Amino acid sequence: MFVGGLGGELHTFGLTLYTDTHVVRGTIETRQRRISDILNAAESEFVVISDATFDDFGTTSAPMQAEYAQINLASVLFAVATDRVDPSPELRTPKVIELAMISIPPFRVIGRIHLMPERNLRQSLEELVGRFIPVTDATFWSDKVGEARQSVAMVAVNHGRAQILAPYRETDPWAGLDRAGEPSARPVSDAPAGGEFASDPPWPDTDLTR
Repeated sequence: MFVGGLGGELHTFGLTLYTDTHVVRGTIETRQRRISDILNAAESEFVVISDATFDDFGTTSAPMQAEYAQINLASVLFAVATDRVDPSPELRTPKVIELAMISIPPFRVIGRIHLMPERNLRQSLEELVGRFIPVTDATFWSDKVGEARQSVAMVAVNHGRAQILAPYRETDPWAGLDRAGEPSARPVSDAPAGGEFASDPPWPDTDLTR
C-alpha cells in the first residue's frame, strides 16, 4: 500500500519486525511517516501492533496469530516497512549518502545510511545517533538462521543491537583473476565476496532524505 500526502492525521502502517528468534508482522496506528520515526517516537519500551502473526526462524509450522500483541523494542533487531511513504519535502534536510554494512547478529544489512554533510567520515559516524537508524535501498540476510537475501526500500536498525556499522564498497568478484580464471599476481582482498569495508571512500552524491 502507498501512503502519501499525510499530515498529522492518524493512519495505519504495516510493518515487519525481526527479533533474535521471530519474524513478527502486523500493523500500527501512527502519525509518523517513516518506520524509523515510528519506533523512535515510541513513548515506552514497547509498541502494540494489530493483526499480528509470529513465525519462528527455521520452523515449518503455521505462524501464530493474535488480534493484538505488545512487542519489546529492545528485542527488535530491525524493522521493515510494508508500506511506502513519501517524505514531506518541507521536512527534508540535505544529507550525504554512504553505503554501509551493519552486523546485527544473526543478520547482516547492507544499505545506504544518511549522514550530515560538511564533515569527514569519522565525524559523521560519531554524530550518527538515534535508537533506530534508517537504512535505505537495503539488503538483509542471515545464513545462520536460513533467511534468504531480501531487498527493501528501507529498514530501521536498532542502533543498540548493532555490533558493527562500517562504510562498505562493492568490489568486482573477478578482480585478481586473469582471463583463464587463474589468480593474477596482484593480491586479492580477503573481504567477503561482493564487497569490502572502506577505510575512507569518497562521498557519493547528496540526498534529501530526512
